[in-house]
Amino acid sequence: MADEGMYQGVNGVRVRSLALLAICEVAVLGLWFSASAVVPTLIADYDLSPSQASMMTSAVQIGFVAGTLTSAIFSLADRLDPRRFFMLSALVAALANALLLAVEPTSPVVIVLRFITGACMAGVYPVGMKMAVSWAREDVGLLIGILVGALTLGSAVPHLFNAFGGIDWQFTILTASAVALSAALLINLVQIGPNMAPAPPFSPGAAFQAFRRPALRLANFGYLGHMWELYAMWAWLVVFLDASFRLGMDGAAAAWWSRLATFGAMGVGGAIGCLLGGALADRYGRTTLTMGAMTASGLCALLIGFLFGAEPWILTLLATIWGVTVVADSAQFSASIAELSPPEYVGTMLTVQTCVGFLLTLFTVHLVPPLAAAWGWQYAFAVLALGPFLGVVAMARLRAHPGSARLAGGRR
Repeated sequence: MADEGMYQGVNGVRVRSLALLAICEVAVLGLWFSASAVVPTLIADYDLSPSQASMMTSAVQIGFVAGTLTSAIFSLADRLDPRRFFMLSALVAALANALLLAVEPTSPVVIVLRFITGACMAGVYPVGMKMAVSWAREDVGLLIGILVGALTLGSAVPHLFNAFGGIDWQFTILTASAVALSAALLINLVQIGPNMAPAPPFSPGAAFQAFRRPALRLANFGYLGHMWELYAMWAWLVVFLDASFRLGMDGAAAAWWSRLATFGAMGVGGAIGCLLGGALADRYGRTTLTMGAMTASGLCALLIGFLFGAEPWILTLLATIWGVTVVADSAQFSASIAELSPPEYVGTMLTVQTCVGFLLTLFTVHLVPPLAAAWGWQYAFAVLALGPFLGVVAMARLRAHPGSARLAGGRR
């Protein structure tokens, strides 16, 4: 009975810590999405140019790449207390976001502040995944899937806001900063699980293990195939749907329905995909799930363009299937990295993975518009299928590698 009571006590701490971690992670990463939500308002009220508007989002991604690169080189995610690293990153990001209220939206300072916000996310996103892994038993895929699912839903919220007429931009920025500040304090209440390895000594070459070790290299190549498709799809799906819907309805109706459909596909569908992907991968295997999801999402990328101008409900249905499958494997690449990495460098390996993945998205997000202009929407998304199909090859090779026996308790 004493052992049972102790187990229930530990399990209670585990659940509370993971729930609080998920809340803190989403609260701070909301800073990433806060400016995206108000861009339409800023364009209307301050005559923000298209380049200024796009840089408000791109600067965050560039900052994130710079932050994760720095963190990986110095192994900060493994050598620092994760809660303190998370707290400091959240505090600086909240301050940088709040300072947006002190400058004109057209000022170059806005881009600098967005860059700082993105750089601070390096101490939040991969570090949060590391803390979640510290509590994993045989459910690491589901745990990371819950975090990524919540973030996926959060990233789609701007489309919901815009569908219903937008929101006051100052209130949005202030609220996002206040919520992130609260999370910076609450993260100290999260307890670290028993799987956390002792901090390693500084090793300048530690980050290179991500591509020196064959199993880790293949998992990262699979992740790159996934990221080739993901953010380009997220960035341009609403534009594609709006253009298609306008062929059969007036502009205002097309704008409303395309934004609502995008929220459903990206947010609701994506969150469901992350949860299902996590549960299925833990039960049937990481490579099984990732190869299946990438095959399905790649086929969606190939097919959806040929439905341009079709009935909105048909296009929305396929977009939702794409939204589910395009992100169902996302957390499983991180879970794979956590299981394949040396225990003392899990945080660094996760940081390297997110760094190279988001670096790739800086290219693919800007690839779709010129393709759409040159070939039409019927073919623009088809190029995105190249990534997941190559990712399937990488994960098939990982499945055949002896190191894959460490995935999901031997369920490859």
